[in-house]
Amino acid sequence: MSGTILITGSNRGIGLEMCTQFAESGWKVLACCRQPEQATELGALEGRFPSVRVIGLDVTDYDQMASLGKALAGEPIDILLNNAGYYGPKGVRFGAIDPGEWRRVLESNTIAPYMMAETFCDNVAASEHKLIAVISSKVGSIADNHSGGGYLYRTSKTAVNQVVKSLSVDLDPQGIRVLALHPGWVKTAMGGPAALISTQESVGGLKKLLLDDELVKTGHFYNYDGSEIPW
Repeated sequence: MSGTILITGSNRGIGLEMCTQFAESGWKVLACCRQPEQATELGALEGRFPSVRVIGLDVTDYDQMASLGKALAGEPIDILLNNAGYYGPKGVRFGAIDPGEWRRVLESNTIAPYMMAETFCDNVAASEHKLIAVISSKVGSIADNHSGGGYLYRTSKTAVNQVVKSLSVDLDPQGIRVLALHPGWVKTAMGGPAALISTQESVGGLKKLLLDDELVKTGHFYNYDGSEIPW
């Protein structure tokens, strides 16, 4: 199949590779990033594929998001992929938390994906594929937390998993499916050079899940390899 996918955080890493693989498959790609003028690789991709459109969007700027929603009114979006995120400071220990940074992480990783869903749900409902997906993380799994720590990033992903679950219930009458996805430990700027898999392998697995209408169930949390992750 082919259609239209809107991807946030498209200028590097998983987002850029997702744009690449979907463009190569003949999809129309709405590639959103904060500073298009600095996204040289994404600009080059737009030059290669007429189906790729680079759009300026800071997902925590809700006025800008609303303006984009008006600009895209009536345009079907088969897949809305919330990929943009913020890790926050690394190596922060118990007793040394910066509440301001915690709020910034929650804003980017939890509130923004909800606002994207609210803004573009009519576009998704008007499409054939009708899917909203959030790039979450296994560290957001409460059942899988055996090491503690990671308060800022962990809580933001646990919270967005709850957003996904509620959206799956609230948007079901419109036929919209909603998924939380773990990309694996990927060799990106966030994952670092010691990570286990490449962006190509991660996105290849995620793409299969995004296009699976039968086996992938709404309101569930999946690893990039197709296995389900406990909440």
